Amino acid sequence: MDPSKGLKVSPEGAFSEEQEELVVNSWNVMKKDAASLALKFFLRVFEIAPSARRLFTFLRDSNVPLDKNPKLNTHAMSVFVMACESAVQLRKAGKVTVKETTLKRLGATHHKAGVIDEHFEVVRFALLETIKEAVPDMWTPEMKNAWGEAYDQLAAAIKEEMNLLSSS
Repeated sequence: MDPSKGLKVSPEGAFSEEQEELVVNSWNVMKKDAASLALKFFLRVFEIAPSARRLFTFLRDSNVPLDKNPKLNTHAMSVFVMACESAVQLRKAGKVTVKETTLKRLGATHHKAGVIDEHFEVVRFALLETIKEAVPDMWTPEMKNAWGEAYDQLAAAIKEEMNLLSSS
């Protein structure tokens, strides 16, 4: 038991069964509203960091309101789902196991857009706040840590790909 988190953590610091269960159980509750929650999540990102809009090519020249933009809806949903799937992958494989081609594409896209660490932090905060509001009766510090770890591992995998591009 890690006293700082109150969670069972294996000696290697791997994602625990309890953490996976917290993420999966909350995800199962949120699934029915996943599209609206995903959009709410990204609207929160733009509320916190309005300049982040320029990072998305499909938003730069669009006059469509953010909440009606189909490309933003699709993107928000894929990020939301990927964060949950990361938790399951962490438990099964001990690491994020996004397909290599997907990870390379994510790294290249984020690198080309000029995404920096602070952007990942804004997304993390917005994700956790959206989940907290979506499942208030389930929300605990342990759930926050579990979702945070799943997102952190996914972000780390994307950043690794971005770093490979920067160093080449």
